[in-house]
Amino acid sequence: MSERSGAEGVDQYAALPSGMTICFRDWGDRADPAILLIAGLGEDLTFWTDSFVGALVARSFRVIAMDNRDVGQSTFVATPAPRLWRQVLARPRGDAYSLADMANDGVGVLDHLGIEQVHLVGRSMGGMIAQTIAATEPRRVLSLTSIFSTTGARNVGQPALSTIRLLAARPARTRTAAVCAHLRITRHIAGRAYPIDDAAEAAIAARGWDRGAGDLAAGVARQIQAIQASGDRTAQLRGITAPTLVINGDRDLMVAPSGGAATVKAIRSARHVVIPGMGHHIPEALIDPITQHISRHANRVGKGGNHGEIS
Repeated sequence: MSERSGAEGVDQYAALPSGMTICFRDWGDRADPAILLIAGLGEDLTFWTDSFVGALVARSFRVIAMDNRDVGQSTFVATPAPRLWRQVLARPRGDAYSLADMANDGVGVLDHLGIEQVHLVGRSMGGMIAQTIAATEPRRVLSLTSIFSTTGARNVGQPALSTIRLLAARPARTRTAAVCAHLRITRHIAGRAYPIDDAAEAAIAARGWDRGAGDLAAGVARQIQAIQASGDRTAQLRGITAPTLVINGDRDLMVAPSGGAATVKAIRSARHVVIPGMGHHIPEALIDPITQHISRHANRVGKGGNHGEIS
């Protein structure tokens, strides 16, 4: 009989040697190949919606989603957040953590669960973290899917000026303000072909606020700093050997589509899927086609892989 993951879909915690405690949820059959979902800037694991997770579980994957450090129920780092001028000038503090540190958090969750090899799926900043795991832990990665992400090069993947103005707004300090801010930015970056569901997005933002275990504004600032501290990762990406799928829309005002093109150029034999009309958001209408792309990609490379657990 197949064995389902323990405490399926419930917050669980991995205490890592680094001192970080990373919250994760685990769905599906332990005998199925594992997918690790890594969310984007300021997003907790619930931004991977039940529909998205369910579609992957229905396609016979064990799905693990994690809160990155400085969001959700994971550790909020004690170091001060960078001041706005540092973010504007891309001058990180000396005590900044990096995408490599965040990648180690993801690997730590896999170690905690005894998962030796995994399919990685990351969106936006989560795509950068997934890329970093694939580059630094190649034996652990069966496949990589990078969704609306980029390489860190300054001449590609940059947000539109209109998006920068929205991001520069004063951070939300109440639940209501956080919901309003999420709706405002998501409407802007979602892409005109796929207008957002206001009620669903408000619920996602409210849930994210409620799950936050620390100062969310400071956490986002430190995550931005991690991206800046990691710089241009193009040379690192050239060393990725895992079969790679890059997905992005052609109407992305957060990470310009040039970021996806640059990622494909950097990673040898990466496949590129550009979805017309999609922005920096995964609407309900695109969950089936996107999870189908992920599933086909993973199944194409996973049949001969070792999906077993560390003994």
